[in-house]
Amino acid sequence: MAPITVEDRLLINTLRIEKGWVVDRMIAKFPARLWKRHNLYNFARRIDSTGSVEKLPGSGRRRSVRTHSHIELVSDLIGSQEGQPGTSKRPWEIARETGISHWQILQL
Repeated sequence: MAPITVEDRLLINTLRIEKGWVVDRMIAKFPARLWKRHNLYNFARRIDSTGSVEKLPGSGRRRSVRTHSHIELVSDLIGSQEGQPGTSKRPWEIARETGISHWQILQL
């Protein structure tokens, strides 16, 4: 699936508004774009509701907890401390201390 780029958004909006094209016609005329029907329908619905082709601030996937500082923090807590064997912590203990889900800690 190809993402809908900024240029694609402008093209789709122009074709819908000025030429009155429907989604199926756009897909047939631009097969190299690899647009999916449901993506175009959702995009057209968003244009109709917001009146804009731009993405709304805050839309999209939330930021991951996989940041450099979290990775360092978890790696420090997960390993035994120098000179103190057996001081490593389990994922659920780290989760309680850091506020990060223990499933996400397992993936860090």
